[in-house]
Amino acid sequence: MAADKTMMPPRPNLFDFHGVSMVHYFTDNWEKIQNFQARPDDILIATYPKAGTTWVSYILDLLYFSQTQPDRQTSTPIHDRVPFLEITSVPNHPCGTDLADNLVTSPRLIKTHLPVQMVPKSFWEQKCRVVYVARNAKDNAVSYYHFDRMNVVQPEPGDWNSFLQRFMDGKMVFGSWFDHVTGWWEKKQSNPKIHYLFFEDMVEDTGREINKLCSFLGLTSTTKEKEQIRHQSQFDNMKKDDMANYSTVEVMDFKISPFMRKGKVGDWKNHFTVAQNEQFDEDYKKKMKNTMLQFRTVV
Repeated sequence: MAADKTMMPPRPNLFDFHGVSMVHYFTDNWEKIQNFQARPDDILIATYPKAGTTWVSYILDLLYFSQTQPDRQTSTPIHDRVPFLEITSVPNHPCGTDLADNLVTSPRLIKTHLPVQMVPKSFWEQKCRVVYVARNAKDNAVSYYHFDRMNVVQPEPGDWNSFLQRFMDGKMVFGSWFDHVTGWWEKKQSNPKIHYLFFEDMVEDTGREINKLCSFLGLTSTTKEKEQIRHQSQFDNMKKDDMANYSTVEVMDFKISPFMRKGKVGDWKNHFTVAQNEQFDEDYKKKMKNTMLQFRTVV
């Protein structure tokens, strides 16, 4: 699972990068990221961290390649099939732009956690399709907390209370959840190439959301194929799949927490105190008052 702790890099520090909190692992070769050359048929999977990135990446990979490359899912980890664009200097991990450049698939599936204003301009110039996945803030915060506990390329999370405060303040890697989800939502209003998907809708009816994805992408998968994909992409199946669950990634310590933990809606109720919930709701109302974007915290 995880590598020997003595070989692990020190935890990185957050710093302000063009107005967004970041760590050096995602900014070290910034020009290389910004100069990345997208192709017209590329599909960008964009999310705030821990919002269902791997789930949607896995589904798209199956939709495009399960019929033509059936061995792909059992031989290659998802993070090699769907490169993480801005990962540049994580130990023992290839650079995301290099991985993407070397993909031989068409389309190339590429993932990013970048806020909309930081996405390389070639994706817009080439009119690439983007699948954005958003998750309600409370569950997203809980998932991010457990992720930061087990992933040494993230800053130390501290205790839950201080982490939640940082989350509200936007002092997280890739910045504020509020800015991220609303920034992409606003972009979608003027860009028909963006499909904005909700994690809660995926949990409620995965098959329905797969149908919507097929419609957006112009795919004509059969009912049988889609049902097979829905079954394969169920959380418990993916959690057991070493090609999907990130157990091969050295910087993650599964003794602390699995990468794929629960995949549920409403787990925030097991973490938030009454006081934290009231404070969060008040802060949320202020920050979301100027957007039509709405989330569900239960399904």
